[in-house]
Amino acid sequence: MEAEQTELGFDPFGFQPEFLKYVLPVTAWLYRHYFRVEARGLERVPDQGSVLLVSNHSGQIPIDGLMIGTGLLVDREVPRMARSMVERWVPTIPFVSYVLARCGQVVGTRENCRLLLNRGASVLVFPEGVAGIGKTYDRAYELQPFGLGFMRLALETDTPIVPISVVGTEEQMPAIANSEKLAKLLGSPGFPITPTWPFLGPLGAIPLPVKIHIDVGEPMHFEGSPDDEDRIVDRKVERVRGRIREMIHEGLRRRRGVFF
Repeated sequence: MEAEQTELGFDPFGFQPEFLKYVLPVTAWLYRHYFRVEARGLERVPDQGSVLLVSNHSGQIPIDGLMIGTGLLVDREVPRMARSMVERWVPTIPFVSYVLARCGQVVGTRENCRLLLNRGASVLVFPEGVAGIGKTYDRAYELQPFGLGFMRLALETDTPIVPISVVGTEEQMPAIANSEKLAKLLGSPGFPITPTWPFLGPLGAIPLPVKIHIDVGEPMHFEGSPDDEDRIVDRKVERVRGRIREMIHEGLRRRRGVFF
């Protein structure tokens, strides 16, 4: 793993590498046996140095980020730790925020991402944000608009972008509706209604054992000023978004079914 500890011997975001020995066996079991992940191109992620991993986002709960991060640790000849950018409301969740921080996940602000990139980290971002993960199933695999922040940071820090597509997570917890009232009541960005949730209680929130396909593309390098007008930066963002869209379509054509 890249050296991300400070001179004082600790990570400013609370990452504790030794904590992974408690979590990784669980996520590795999910990766290999429950979701039976098939990952291609993990070797395209550079072994060291800063890199932005940019992926589509889907499925109501962030299984996609968990499986990408696990794959980079257990399926690469040279393991690489991914620091995922998580939604700002996540730290408000008891216990979950504690575990995520110690596993290296960071609240997704531009300042946090810049600090990690300047320290040579591999940072996993989902530019669709909440709009991607909160889609109802009738819009499955429709990429939502990407934010521009990741591209500005890539230009500012001279960081390569590695596009990633994930197929399978749209079906893990297919939402038929999203309750804005309940979301507002709970202080969350969304409250999905699925065929099993919330009708079956906690059991209804268990993701289905879909087969997940992860594809990693070749690194993309961009030049320009991070302070360029939005329209100029957006053209670069659309190149990344277009490549991920192509990879999603390739993955959908290649798979034989949702559960295999």
